[in-house]
Amino acid sequence: MRISIAICTYNGEKYLRQQLDSFAAQTRAPDEVVVCDDCSKDATREILSRFAASAPFPVKLHFNKQNLGFIKNFE
Repeated sequence: MRISIAICTYNGEKYLRQQLDSFAAQTRAPDEVVVCDDCSKDATREILSRFAASAPFPVKLHFNKQNLGFIKNFE
């Protein structure tokens, strides 16, 4: 069984690091994490990039070129 985590972000720097760290701390690590950021204006993208560089599993990052809103961002 494969575990894939999909998350969407937008200006989530306040709690994002805790959320990402919780993925890495699971008894069974995910096989991948896929993130789509919806044009965050805070440090969200930097946090995601640092996490992707050090995570013990693949982290796929997608940064939207324009803000889509939360529904379209999940699509």
